[in-house]
Parts: sequence; structure tokens; C-alpha cells
Amino acid sequence: MSESITSEPIISIAGLSLAYERAGTRNVILADLDLTVARGEFLVIVGESGVGKSTVLRVLIGLAKPSSGTVRLRARPDCRTPMALVFQDARLLPWRRVVANVAFGLEGSGLSKAERLAKAQAMLDLVGLSDLGQRWPHQLSGGQRQRVAIARALAVDPDVLLMDEPFSALDSFTREGLQDELQRIQAATGKTILFVTHDIDEAVTLADRVVVLAGSPGRLAAEMPITVPRPRRRRDAALQEAARQLRMELSNRSAEL
Repeated sequence: MSESITSEPIISIAGLSLAYERAGTRNVILADLDLTVARGEFLVIVGESGVGKSTVLRVLIGLAKPSSGTVRLRARPDCRTPMALVFQDARLLPWRRVVANVAFGLEGSGLSKAERLAKAQAMLDLVGLSDLGQRWPHQLSGGQRQRVAIARALAVDPDVLLMDEPFSALDSFTREGLQDELQRIQAATGKTILFVTHDIDEAVTLADRVVVLAGSPGRLAAEMPITVPRPRRRRDAALQEAARQLRMELSNRSAEL
């Protein structure tokens, strides 16, 4: 478990439901979702495609409006941007150099340009891209672009980092490297992270706790703490056993709902 986890919930979701109308038909995506996330926790949400995993993140950051229920965030009083979202694709601005991409979210913060760039450079240092600040996005590999996206999200110093399948488009070697980097970054910053994936091995490698969404509409079907000590070795027998148990849980809950 992460040493930075506290007993205080930073996110409390109660009775969350979301539905939309299409061609006269009401489609329910999420139903009666209750979930709390502790400050400093690395929580991973897993489930089959279409079950509403990404929708939970969209609701949290305000990109989707729930039909019912409540979402409460206990952010720091001085936190200007309580949450930041990292998407599956990096979404970098091609006309800005890397360091300027990272500094983008700091515009309007009251910091001078020099201060914004200094903070952006510090975030590039954190994600291991110290020497690439003056490159253009097209000069980076896919893994490097995702590191820049993480640096950009961290630059605004959010209380919660939301990550929507950020490594799913990468090759397995790059993906595993970024999983290791993300664990290092979380240990260094103590950030609360909500991470969505459909990859069970990725989930147990990263998570302090995994929650399973299943059914149609999506519901919280199960949760499983991952107690394997950190740093984690991907081929460790305890981690592989946790993955086996999670696959079984996911299969059982999906069949029930």
C-alpha cells in the first residue's frame, strides 16, 4: 500500500446514476454507484468495454452531468485545479514546444512566463524528460508524448490525477516502463490517482485497490485491495496470483449482472 494514504476520503460518490436520451430511447450508463477514494490512494477501475469506467472520470472532472446522486471532492482550500485528466492520447498542441505544452495549464495562474516555464521544466524533470523541453511533439515517441501529458497534468498541482487508459495505445515494452514510472511519480508526489484500464495485469501492478464495474447499466460489482509490497516486480508470484483472483472476480461479477 502507498505510505501516503490517509483515512480521509478525498472523493465521495453516493448514488451516482447517469443516463441520456437517444432517438427517443433512454440509455442508462451508470446506476446507483457508491464509491469513496482515500487521499493518497492509487485506485484502479476495471471492467469490460462500455461499462462506464471512463464515464466516472468524465463526471468527476465535469465533462458529464450525472442524472442523480452526489459527488463530493475535499480539495485543498488553495488548490486552483483540483483535478487533472490524462487521456488515452496525449493531445499535445503541435505548434508548441514540449515545455510550452507542459506550461499551457498554468496560463492565467498569475505566474510570470519565466515562472511557468520553470515549473514546466521541473515537471519534465520529474517524468524523466529533462533534455526534451525544446523539441516539438512530432519529434517524440508515443511513450514520451504520454510522459509530457502526465507532466502537463501535474504542472497544475491537482489534488487528484485522473487517467483514462493512458497507456493502452502503446507497445508492451513502453507500457511496462511507463507503469514503473507512474508508480515512482506517485510515490514522489503522494497524489491521489484514479486510473481506468481493461488490463488486469496493469491494474494489479499499479493499484492499492481495484474496483470492478460490471453489468448494464454499470454498477460497482466488487473491490479488491492489492497488498503486494512496493516496489512491485511484474513476474512476482504474489502479483500474478492477485491478477488471477481479479480475473475470476471480474468474470463472476459480469456473469451475475
